[in-house]
Amino acid sequence: MIRLENVSKSFPTSARPALDQVNVDIEKGEFTFLVGSSGSGKSTFLRLLLKEEVPTSGKVYVAGKDLSRLSRWKVPALRRSIGCVFQDFRLLPNKTVFQNVAF
Repeated sequence: MIRLENVSKSFPTSARPALDQVNVDIEKGEFTFLVGSSGSGKSTFLRLLLKEEVPTSGKVYVAGKDLSRLSRWKVPALRRSIGCVFQDFRLLPNKTVFQNVAF
């Protein structure tokens, strides 16, 4: 389960937030596609789920865990439990599709 509650993310170099008061519930087993124009916050959304970024405000939950309370040493296990493919994903030519995604 993935839940974002009133999540906003701002960057000092941008006049407007990448995400502004986002609320999302994604249940286990659901496939979700993020689509939007360049700069619309898709990558920021994913980086929040992987705890590569922290929200400016709001709460992010993955598998029922509040990521703001997740210790740094538990982050690698969190990332291994999430299937995520970024738009600039580089395929390894000598690997199968499964191996590329699982890698």
